[in-house]
Amino acid sequence: MDERAASAVAGIVSAEDHDEARGELDSAFERLERAQPAVAAWVAESLGRPLDETALALGYFLSVGVWLGFERCYGERVKPIELQEIEATAELLALDEELRRRDPAEAVDSDDVVAMEQPHLMAFVNTHVEGVLSLHADEVDVDDVHTVFRMVLVLVLSFSYAVRPPEGVRLPGVEALA
Repeated sequence: MDERAASAVAGIVSAEDHDEARGELDSAFERLERAQPAVAAWVAESLGRPLDETALALGYFLSVGVWLGFERCYGERVKPIELQEIEATAELLALDEELRRRDPAEAVDSDDVVAMEQPHLMAFVNTHVEGVLSLHADEVDVDDVHTVFRMVLVLVLSFSYAVRPPEGVRLPGVEALA
């Protein structure tokens, strides 16, 4: 996602008219439910378990923010994501995290790798996660915020994988990658 799309999403959130911002976020979630029903269902299920209220609100907010960013940057090039794809992405992330934990020489965390590929979007996510943690330090359940952050990483990766190349651009075949 480019900086322009990330700034547009951040602009909605920081709008002075909170009712207008809430309306735009609600509208974006409705578009998410129509365009990406498996994603919307997975988010609802992920956030449906007992979570701290602040972490829950952060989870819905960041889910919509990620969707808005991809929608604004890539539009129709974002293909519908199936539940199996989201689950596979979550499993790949878990494996990557485990491999990095086991290697004491590994200095880069999985979220840092995601940030290398989606720097503007992850800056947006990290800013809001850090903001919640600093504003609600004595009240928020840090483990719940971590759960939400991990869910958002899976969304960022899932949407990244779902972006089709621009029309007319041919990607190398599997043979060329071997």
